Amino acid sequence: MDFELTALQQQIRQEIRELCAKFPPEYWRAADEARRYPQEFVQALTDAGWLGVLIPEQYGGAGLGMLEAGLILEEINRSGSNAAPCHAQMYTMGSLLRHGSEEQKRRYLPAIASGGLRLQAFAVTEPDAGSDTTRISTFARRQDDRYVVRGRKIFTSRVQHSDLLMLLARTTPLAEVAKKTQGLSVFLVDLRTAGDRLHVRPIRTMINHETSELRFDDVEVPLDNLIGEEGEGFRYILSGMNAERILIASECLGDGFYFIDRASRYAGERVVFGRPIGQNQGIQFPIAKAYMAVEAARLMRNKAATLFDRGAPCGAEANMAKYLASEASFEAANAAMTTFGGYGLAVEYDVERKFRESRLPLVAPVSNPLVLSYVGQHVLGMPRSF
Repeated sequence: MDFELTALQQQIRQEIRELCAKFPPEYWRAADEARRYPQEFVQALTDAGWLGVLIPEQYGGAGLGMLEAGLILEEINRSGSNAAPCHAQMYTMGSLLRHGSEEQKRRYLPAIASGGLRLQAFAVTEPDAGSDTTRISTFARRQDDRYVVRGRKIFTSRVQHSDLLMLLARTTPLAEVAKKTQGLSVFLVDLRTAGDRLHVRPIRTMINHETSELRFDDVEVPLDNLIGEEGEGFRYILSGMNAERILIASECLGDGFYFIDRASRYAGERVVFGRPIGQNQGIQFPIAKAYMAVEAARLMRNKAATLFDRGAPCGAEANMAKYLASEASFEAANAAMTTFGGYGLAVEYDVERKFRESRLPLVAPVSNPLVLSYVGQHVLGMPRSF
């Protein structure tokens, strides 16, 4: 088993590091304060081709693997930047790539790879269903040459910075299916033509993260925009969720290393009572403990990404990677805040911004208690816990 990065992977990390250096802490501080979308940063990543790395070369992408994609997002966050405003451009197209028709792939993927077409929004969660995806009620009714969609979605991110929306909706009522996972379908909704039948209500959050509530009032979707077969959508999105969790884990790793890098350096420089504060076990040990947790989580991320690229089952590994990395990242965040003391709360030190951002992955895209439930039931064979 080789734990070393390849020459290409090392090059990817270096190039991402150099790109992020063009966007210093002041850039992210200003964007956070103004709640402004970091368009310049996203455009730089797009122009360099980094957001299309998972798209095969035949469709205009780089044709790289999940581990390479993870390294990109990890390095972005380790630099002090934030990959969340654009990470979905990498993976939301997964259902299209794996289950779409050849005509759909040729129509959309090259433009997604180049950034000419933004597919950054994935509408799954609903106010009344939460994490119980099979109980969503947004319904797509077939009518002649189109589907007509009615319903609501919540916490749909980046919809205001996307041209297309990947939508999961019911096409057969829950009461009429033999299994609750049946009767769900995936669609590509063109936001540019949805008009006033799609209502978008932005939700202000504790971080600079654009997310919204959506209301579909008879939004029309052409039959050609159905991905795969009608009623098979739940199965289609599962592999996409695995990719999402591996990549979110990668961002958490980047955050974790950011906090450890900052805290360990500051602990060696800050002198109180005549000696560096890092000489005190109360400061040193939490940083060391967080570092070990992040390194362990990285191993699980690497395993999950390797299995994904092989086409092997990786649901357990993807979930565990997301859990371990998010928990380790927040542990590192707390260690950094303790190390910096009052300065950790000062906006100009940037630790508080990253601290806030590191809290989100504990609850999204899947809440960590649900990961524990998944492992307990589906990996260890114990009774369902809820």
